Amino acid sequence: MKFFLDTANLEEIRQAASWGILDGVTTNPTLLARENPLDVQEHLYRICEIVQGPVSAEVVATDYEGMLEEARALASLHPHIVVKVPMIRDGVRAIRTLAQEGISTNCTLVFSPAQALVAAKAGASYVSPFVGRLDDVGTSGLELVRQILTIYSHYGFETRVLVASVRHPMHVVEAALMGADVCTMPFKVLEQLIQHPLTDVGLERFLADWQKRQVSSAP
Repeated sequence: MKFFLDTANLEEIRQAASWGILDGVTTNPTLLARENPLDVQEHLYRICEIVQGPVSAEVVATDYEGMLEEARALASLHPHIVVKVPMIRDGVRAIRTLAQEGISTNCTLVFSPAQALVAAKAGASYVSPFVGRLDDVGTSGLELVRQILTIYSHYGFETRVLVASVRHPMHVVEAALMGADVCTMPFKVLEQLIQHPLTDVGLERFLADWQKRQVSSAP
């Protein structure tokens, strides 16, 4: 499974990249607005240069022509840019056209297996099921991931399943057990994947025992 960071914060991206386990980044208008960069395009370029992997940048237009114009401009910023397009009718049409032009796309705001099937048929490079938001309304987001993986396996679709709206480490683990291609997560969740209280206790004990040995063997 590939790990993407769901953020537009440069410091978080630098830290995760320094650990050697970061494969990509996903952004959206909300995340970019939170950082409030003076130049959005320059900010996206800097993210691409840090992560050296796919970076999703979302269009804000909701009409076909507008989405195409924004998508082409975003794709021209850096070879790593993947254009996020919403799962709406004109979005599906735009994904199809962009795929024919060789522009990578991430079909976002997917909440049903039917939508994921349509995204794959249109030629999306990635499909983003939002598991956390489904959990919030009493529906299993991970069950949606399982359904999408099953459908894609039947027909050999090349669209990669990018699990989004991740709230905690178990979302990541369960998605990995199902065989999802990518999981994008907040920096906090990435940190939580590394941490475990028993690891902390064990390390503290090992270091304490070593310190005792050093003291006892001192001349």
